[in-house]
Amino acid sequence: MTTALTRRAVSGMLGLAVFGAAAGTAYADKKYDTGASDTEIRIGNIVPYSGPASAYGSVGKAMTAVFKKVNDDGGINGRKINFISYDDAYSPPKTVEQARKLVESDEVLFLFGVLGTAPNTAIQKYLNSKKVPQLFVATGATKWNEPKTFPWTMGWLPSYQSEARIYAKYLAVQQPTGKIAVLYQNDDMGKDYLKGLKDGLGDTSRLVLEESYEIAEPTVESHIVKMKSANPDIVVLFTTPKSGAQAIKKLGEMNWKPLTIISNVSASTAAVMRPAGVENSQGVISAAYAKDASDPQWANDPGLGAFRELLAKYLPEINPVDSSALTGYNIATTMVEVLKRCGDELTRANVMKQAASLKQFAQGGLLPGITLTTGPEDFQPIEQLQLMQFKGERWQLFGEVMSGELK
Repeated sequence: MTTALTRRAVSGMLGLAVFGAAAGTAYADKKYDTGASDTEIRIGNIVPYSGPASAYGSVGKAMTAVFKKVNDDGGINGRKINFISYDDAYSPPKTVEQARKLVESDEVLFLFGVLGTAPNTAIQKYLNSKKVPQLFVATGATKWNEPKTFPWTMGWLPSYQSEARIYAKYLAVQQPTGKIAVLYQNDDMGKDYLKGLKDGLGDTSRLVLEESYEIAEPTVESHIVKMKSANPDIVVLFTTPKSGAQAIKKLGEMNWKPLTIISNVSASTAAVMRPAGVENSQGVISAAYAKDASDPQWANDPGLGAFRELLAKYLPEINPVDSSALTGYNIATTMVEVLKRCGDELTRANVMKQAASLKQFAQGGLLPGITLTTGPEDFQPIEQLQLMQFKGERWQLFGEVMSGELK
């Protein structure tokens, strides 16, 4: 009898142990770091809603709209997104202040979509020291693709160097012997573009002038005059929008018509080409990776249709042709996909792991053939662009989708 009782007791204890192990396994399936729970995912963001770069505020507004729609549709794996977006007026010291607040006070799971090269540079070391993801930053500097040095930082936009290498490939075919003059902004962005162009050209003897300007300069007109004196066949403008518009306008005023290339970041019809003068902008070359909502060929496109519907419901004050709004929409769409893949393991390490595991991921706001691919040793999601030329009152795509990778 004692033996029977003992057996029953042992059997009962084993049953409890099995039950406990099963319960423990179920519980263990859910893993959270600070900023995540059964009901919520807290995400931090910093965008210039005020100051000299306030035009980029629509990036943050579009991101906010995407997450509002996600929440209205039930959240991600049952969890609502708490998107906390602060203004830094494009001032790096303010960016640092806001990043610390997001990490230490708001206790977000990660930072996402912070805009600008200088603002992101100011917080990169801090976030990496805290092992807080700095995901899908809204800038194309090459430094966001250094997984060994900064394993918690990842870009999203095509790198400036990749884009510039594509221009070099184009010139190798269209103007293989033409002399080139470059105007570039004297910062990480401009230098990245210049390096990419040189790498793509290989032989840099065709570069007859490398002219830099400071972002604080009120106008770049004197630089364009200097470039003309070098008598180049090709002018390449690695500028931000205001300076790009001034440069194209000055080319027109001088009745100087070299083959002109302008960086994607300055290819806005509304902010650059029209202020420069549509007549002065004819024939200018650039490159794109996202669809242009003002282009009639996408009038009935399902991908841009979803974007327009989102704005109509959540951001009616934003013009659908605002390319910055589409950028915010596109980046947030990728973020939603990454969070879905995280499932119930919402740790900072797993968020980075899933972000670094994208394989030819396509989404509606990107041009056909443009996909996102990442790996543990390559944090650059987009490497392809398609060339376009300004004709009439809009950009027109031409040629095939091209890769900016060096072979």
